[in-house]
Amino acid sequence: MLQFAVIGLGRFGTAIVRTLAQKGAEVLAIDNDPEVIESIKDQVTQAVCLDATNEAAMRSTGLEGIDTAIVAVGESVETSVMTTALLSKLGVPRIVARATNELHHLILEEIGAVRVVNIEQEMGEELAKSILAPDLQEKITLTSGHSLAEVLPRPEFVGRTIREIDLRARYGVNLISIQHRRPEVTDQGENRFDVTVNDLPSPDDRVNAHDILVVVGPDEAIERLVSP
Repeated sequence: MLQFAVIGLGRFGTAIVRTLAQKGAEVLAIDNDPEVIESIKDQVTQAVCLDATNEAAMRSTGLEGIDTAIVAVGESVETSVMTTALLSKLGVPRIVARATNELHHLILEEIGAVRVVNIEQEMGEELAKSILAPDLQEKITLTSGHSLAEVLPRPEFVGRTIREIDLRARYGVNLISIQHRRPEVTDQGENRFDVTVNDLPSPDDRVNAHDILVVVGPDEAIERLVSP
C-alpha cells in the first residue's frame, strides 16, 4: 500500500489528506498546530504535531518508509524550503511541494522536489488524485461522472494488442485513439519523442511502452485503469 506524508494542514493540505485517506492510502499528517492535529487524527493513519524543520523530530516519525511527501505549506516560504530540503536529506524518494511564486518554484526544484505546483487551496483534492494516479496524463470532464483521459499503458498492456487488452470489457472504458511515441535524441543531444496519432486503432494494433492511450468513460472506471 502506498504511504504518504502531508506536511502543513491548511485548507490545501487538509484537502489532500482527506482525499488520500478516502482512497485507502496510508497517510502521515504533520502540522505544528495541536488543534489541527486533533481535528484530523481520526481520519489518517498517524497525525503528529511537530516543527517540520526540526530534523530530529522529523526522523522520529519514520519518514524513511514514506513513498511520497507533500509539502503543502503555503504561508511561509522559509518553512516550505527548509522542510523540502530536510525531506530530501532524509531520502524521501518523491517530494511534491507547493510554491507561491516563480522564484519559490525554482528553489523547490533545485533542492529536491520532483514536482512543484502553483495551486489554489480548493485544488488539493485534484492534486491528491493525480499523485495517487501518476499514469493519468490529462483528464477532461465531459459530463457529471464521465471524462476523457490520456493515460499511460499499464505494464501488462505493453506488447499486447487492443483486442487482447479489451479495455471495454475489463475496465469499462472506450479507447478513442493512441498516441504512439518513439524516443529519439536530437542533434543537440536532447531527448524527445517522435509522436504519431492513431485516431482509428484496430483490434490488432499493439501497445508500446511509451504510448499514450486516449480513453473515455466513467470517472470510477478511469480511476481503476490508472490505479497501481
